[in-house]
Amino acid sequence: MAVSSPKPEGRAANTITTEVLHSLSEIERTHDVRILYAAEAGSRAWGFESPDSDYDVRFIYVHPRDWYLSIREQRDVIEQPLTGLLDVSGWDLRKALRLFGSSNPALYEWLFSPVVYTESGNLAKELRILATSSYSHRALAWHYFRMAQKNYGRYIRGRESARLKKYLYVVRPLVMVHWMIEHRALPPIRLETALGGLNLPTPFRAALDSLLESKRRTPELGEGPRLPELDRWIEESLRLSEQFCANAPDERPSTDDLDGIYRALVFHGCASVCPAG
Repeated sequence: MAVSSPKPEGRAANTITTEVLHSLSEIERTHDVRILYAAEAGSRAWGFESPDSDYDVRFIYVHPRDWYLSIREQRDVIEQPLTGLLDVSGWDLRKALRLFGSSNPALYEWLFSPVVYTESGNLAKELRILATSSYSHRALAWHYFRMAQKNYGRYIRGRESARLKKYLYVVRPLVMVHWMIEHRALPPIRLETALGGLNLPTPFRAALDSLLESKRRTPELGEGPRLPELDRWIEESLRLSEQFCANAPDERPSTDDLDGIYRALVFHGCASVCPAG
């Protein structure tokens, strides 16, 4: 099982990577599958994990050909019990490709994660190329807008104080939409990478940078007074994002392209789309 870089950095990084790869190998052995791709998701991929944040490992796998030839409906998800800081789960190839066809936001974040544990063959590379040209900006923008709107309304708006880490779960999705508005392209997964490519107000950046630094140092930020510089930016960004969502491009991946990838992997055992003949 090959390991792609970058891998987790910082304290005990080698130990965690070893544990992740061992868990993935056990899944392959126990479930008789081949893992085609595995990456970090969640706060560690976004770049604002706490010292005790879980490692959210997500993967795509393929069964032997005969599994796909049965008339029975079979489970297309593998979920491991939470072990220590490891939260490991994955989707069968067919499920993943169907969700890719609808521009699923979670799958997009897996494929473009900055932390990749293993990548076998060219599946992830081909899907990233397809996503860049045909993933629906509208589907992604609505997802991020609604996530920000829900978290802001549930945890921050109308309160005198708030759980400070919740600001990050409002700001990041809005930053993703801002990226799509400014660059007309899919956004990077890591928050600081996206921030570096946007023209944002200085007071907002200063308040956000301070919050990010506190989040990385502290297991639990706790509750504190509202952050007015973040509030002002969030309120304006929610208005701008909603306007963008309604008219964002809505291209969708070609079913023919996804069928080709599926058949190559399941019926021909190829790590990439096989040449004709």
